[in-house]
Amino acid sequence: MPDLFEIFRTQPDKYDALVSREDWEGNLLSAMAAITDLRDAAVVEFGAGTGRVTRLLAPLARSISAFDVSQPMLDVAARRLREAGYANWQIAVGDHRAVAAQSGGADLAVAGWTVCAIVVATENWEPEIRRALDEMRRVLRPGGTLIVIETLGTGWESPNPPDSLRPYLGFLAEAGLRQTWIRTDYRFASLPEARDLTEFFFGPEPLDALVSTDGGVLLPECTGLWWSVKESAA
Repeated sequence: MPDLFEIFRTQPDKYDALVSREDWEGNLLSAMAAITDLRDAAVVEFGAGTGRVTRLLAPLARSISAFDVSQPMLDVAARRLREAGYANWQIAVGDHRAVAAQSGGADLAVAGWTVCAIVVATENWEPEIRRALDEMRRVLRPGGTLIVIETLGTGWESPNPPDSLRPYLGFLAEAGLRQTWIRTDYRFASLPEARDLTEFFFGPEPLDALVSTDGGVLLPECTGLWWSVKESAA
């Protein structure tokens, strides 16, 4: 398995090229909008990476404060957001468990494919995941929504999450988060592009799941969304 943290540090542009091919049918934004109203929302984003979720939300949100531990990833995010002409965002380095955002000010706290990094990097991950979820709740106003997005299987047409993430995904359910799933398949322009962009990140295993079509080369992907609403103060 490639060293993902090394990729985030040294190959953020290639990573962004990969994730920009995901969800070619546009299912993620619709799934998020079915959970909560995104229009004019004040958003705090955890683990923004190169800004793929940021760019989805920017046309709708009132403001986005996006955080990530990797400055190289955030540099790509800032460049892409400027190129797209968005001005309602700010970015800063920040850990999932402590971000420089005010308490109780956000309508949406979102973390896309990133809280799982705590599981990868930490042996005793359960208390750290609790801290991350508590930090997401801290920035929310009463009635605001927390959404965690994670993979449920690359190369699979129905949910089949990696064994390494199953305890963590079960923990999210035990923590009281509701859950749904969608397909966020990748579409590549050609087989060489598909091989280049998938193997460097996933390794060779998903290559067997590539499907050539008239519209390009597809790689199935299942994605889960876990969410909860912050209760109003008594």
